[in-house]
Amino acid sequence: MPDLVVRDLHVEVEGKPILKGIDLTVKSGEVHAIMGPNGSGKSTLAFTVMGHPRYRVTGGAVTFDGKDVLAMPVDERARAGLFLAFQYPAAIPGVSVANFLRTSINARRAERGATAAAGEVKRHDMPIPQFRKLLAEKMKLLEIDDSFITRSVNDGFSGGEKKRLETLQMHMFSPTLAILDETDSGLDIDALQVVSRGIEALRAPDVGILLITHYERMLRYVTPDFVHVLIDGRVVRTGGRELAAELEAKGYDFVREELYAGKT
Repeated sequence: MPDLVVRDLHVEVEGKPILKGIDLTVKSGEVHAIMGPNGSGKSTLAFTVMGHPRYRVTGGAVTFDGKDVLAMPVDERARAGLFLAFQYPAAIPGVSVANFLRTSINARRAERGATAAAGEVKRHDMPIPQFRKLLAEKMKLLEIDDSFITRSVNDGFSGGEKKRLETLQMHMFSPTLAILDETDSGLDIDALQVVSRGIEALRAPDVGILLITHYERMLRYVTPDFVHVLIDGRVVRTGGRELAAELEAKGYDFVREELYAGKT
């Protein structure tokens, strides 16, 4: 089973250290929630795992299914089964949702490297009837209207519609590790419930989920196996679902007080 293993990860942005020694293991079949105040490094962790060039790794290691993730280009990470749902998805005017999804799926199915000649990309496009059937199934699961797929990607979408599209992408791509960066941001209660059901529907023995969130409310619908608290670039506390409820009630100050007790 493919596991994500992060060891002593240090990352900086424009010369400023953000992650200062992250240790984290997300096993297949597990849901891990990461919570923390603004600026603690939650999104930095997500973008680093996916290979955003702005984030420079200065130490540590990230492996997935035993392979060195940091040595992979971004497209190879996607084909390896990694997926990131953005907090602020970009709009792509003029590109329909249906075309975007089919093009993305086919790109993920392409082969490079040892299985193809140098510089060559082998295509294994999903047949159109298979794509349409899969898309219809996933749209029904996520309660998405048929008109949705003819619209331009995120162009004029509400916050809830953008997050539904992110969830639809996740189901269409069938990742083995899904990283969700504040997917609950900006959602009303109805949209939150739909998106949460979509996340829960992805749970499987061969799928790991890393859920980044500010708020305990999402974890009322998506039950995590582990909750990690990230403060000042480090995982400072790990617990179960009850830890999220404690954070909701007390805020992060009680964790800071425990962390820095006796250090002043």
